[in-house]
Amino acid sequence: MNSGRRQFIGRGGAMLAGLAIAPGMLLYDLAHGRPASGAVRWGMLIDTSRCESGCDDCVKACNKENGLSGGTGPADVQWIRKLELKDSRTGRGVSLPMMCQHCEEPPCVDVCPTAASFKRADGIVLVDRHLCIGCRYCMMACPYKARSFVHEPVHDQKPDVPRGKGTVESCTLCVQRVDRGETTACAEACAKAGHKAILFGNLNDPGSEISRRIKAVASTQIRADLGLNPGLHYEGL
Repeated sequence: MNSGRRQFIGRGGAMLAGLAIAPGMLLYDLAHGRPASGAVRWGMLIDTSRCESGCDDCVKACNKENGLSGGTGPADVQWIRKLELKDSRTGRGVSLPMMCQHCEEPPCVDVCPTAASFKRADGIVLVDRHLCIGCRYCMMACPYKARSFVHEPVHDQKPDVPRGKGTVESCTLCVQRVDRGETTACAEACAKAGHKAILFGNLNDPGSEISRRIKAVASTQIRADLGLNPGLHYEGL
């Protein structure tokens, strides 16, 4: 699907989502009353040398912020999961958080038949629960296994994080916090723990800390060969 068609479908889906809530109100395309800006692209640089094996502070923070149970059963979902990787040749091991990579060319958006999966102008990839029909095509298309299906009714939801049975969901880069001018819950928790392994910022701003770091250090995009240009970069892989 070419970019023009994807943008058209995305705008149409956002319009339908707005009508489902209230006339003139969009679910996610507005950032506290202001349109999300294409001048910004939010992303992360994750330093695996600082990410400690066995630490799950980022996972706990994500669960708390988004009202997730934190369980690992069939009915539970996780928007961040910790991976322990080991090089079979050298024996070197690394630990890293894996979540939605917020791709510039997201395959989940391409395959969604209802435009429920969409990308904001600032690069954040989201799911509109009003339009999601639970077909799970996006889950099959995602090469990072970053999306989950909600099998059971959801109780005690957070007001800023709408969820629902029969829909697909994944990391939102804490869009509700970003729109308030805050960092993500995982980056905040990692910094408070003293690890500072997760750096969140604007990839389009050459003067931002994340842009300067990416320019200065060797970093990797997972499955860069797919040409999706993920918004998450990993240092030390």
